[in-house]
Amino acid sequence: MEVHGHAAVTASVGLIGYGGIAQDAVAALRAAGGEVKFAGALCRPGRAAKARAALPGIDIVESLDALLARQPGVVAEVAGQGAVAEHGPEVLRRGVDLLVISIGALAEPKLLDALKSAARNGGGRILLPAGAIGGIDAIAAMRLGGLNTVRYRSRKPPAAWRGSPAEKVADLDSLKSRTLLYRGTAGEAALLYPQNANVAAAVALAGLGFDATEVELVADPDAPGNVHEIEAEGAAGRFAIQLQGKPSRTNPKTSALAALSVARALMNLETSIVI
Repeated sequence: MEVHGHAAVTASVGLIGYGGIAQDAVAALRAAGGEVKFAGALCRPGRAAKARAALPGIDIVESLDALLARQPGVVAEVAGQGAVAEHGPEVLRRGVDLLVISIGALAEPKLLDALKSAARNGGGRILLPAGAIGGIDAIAAMRLGGLNTVRYRSRKPPAAWRGSPAEKVADLDSLKSRTLLYRGTAGEAALLYPQNANVAAAVALAGLGFDATEVELVADPDAPGNVHEIEAEGAAGRFAIQLQGKPSRTNPKTSALAALSVARALMNLETSIVI
């Protein structure tokens, strides 16, 4: 971002998806004052009218080939984990950078290998924004000096865990105190609890990897909302942070910070001062 708060975004951005994160990221980029150029947005066949209503002023296409034919400088996936698997490898094979917000998709080893291979062969880069949390830059820097432990804890009200394996672990309707639902690795957590996958995967990829990153999932009747807690320790020191994110106005199931993280990552591609 520019020090005076104005972006100078000139990269041509292609979007995969048109939902809440896409809408919020586009709004944030436009509000930042830069001359943002969108190459287009990809939707599934038959959904173009809905996509145009969601993203006014952006051309809508119904195939990846049509999006890439517009020669975007970067393609941002803002559509969910399925879109990463469906479109990610081809974007990278074509030599286009791919920004992935659904980082939890990378917990699947075969997909991660396929994306890495496509990036090597095509020349595109896999860009991973911090998403709904902070501290990722510190974890990645600490890793260079030697990182010993990284723990991610997701603490949410019991109702937030409905529809997940937590229902088999605890009676969510009668909890009176903090209850540990899961303790294990980031890789396993991302597969068992996909609603926490993106944050757990981001922490893992920044630090010790999916098998060595500790994850705790907690139901807490006193939690003020969805609370993310990260602890890391290594040769350079230790830190602990806590972040309580507010939901997106367009999609209550998504953190508002996730879309802003996408906007910031896209701005950083072209600004003269990168933070």
